Amino acid sequence: MPRFLLALLLLLPLGAAAQAAAPSSAAGTPPAPGPKVLLHTSLGDITLELYPDKAPKSVENFLQYVREGFYDGTVFHRAIPGYLVQGGLYTRDLQPRRTHPAIASEADNGLSNLRGTVAVARGADPNSGTAQFFINLVDNRRLDYAGSQSGLTWGYAVFGKVVDGMDVVDKIAALPTRAQGPFAADVPNPLPVIESARVIGEETPATAASTAAPAPAGSARPAKAGSATKPAVRAKGG
Repeated sequence: MPRFLLALLLLLPLGAAAQAAAPSSAAGTPPAPGPKVLLHTSLGDITLELYPDKAPKSVENFLQYVREGFYDGTVFHRAIPGYLVQGGLYTRDLQPRRTHPAIASEADNGLSNLRGTVAVARGADPNSGTAQFFINLVDNRRLDYAGSQSGLTWGYAVFGKVVDGMDVVDKIAALPTRAQGPFAADVPNPLPVIESARVIGEETPATAASTAAPAPAGSARPAKAGSATKPAVRAKGG
């Protein structure tokens, strides 16, 4: 199926369904403090706090990539002001890296896609998330879990939040964008690079991932707000 059709399918039901059944992150007890990851980028540092109690599979998956040095040298390849920034797969020349197998979605964990939260990017299949992640620039409740009827209503799994460096995220979102490589739009210019990603308090990994290779097909990123042609978190290639 053409990618733009997948994007269309992913976008259309989210708005109405999420309005009807999206959970509120204000309800219940906030997630307990978890591990922190420092993303050292070409525009400044971003510190993430993860939620292993609420999203254990997503956090374990993300930490595996961090500890392997997978994110070192990848970029934020998508930036949409008032919506989100996305990265975690592509190198500086927009080549995808090979990922581990996809993980099961934890979008039904009760966490909402509020400003500053970090979520798993995926494709039409809710269980297709791999290395890509996105950071919400605003409260994107339309991306929340709205029911298990289909992949179209699952939403996107929040697994952490930015606790320091949201100004850097906003700086990324404010960059001019263009079409580049496999993307028709929304690619920041210049590309913001994740120079290193480290778990705070842990030793630096001995080696970092450096070989670009095709990633499994079918993973996607969230659909662009107000668009009927892109998924909000389209993650082309994995």
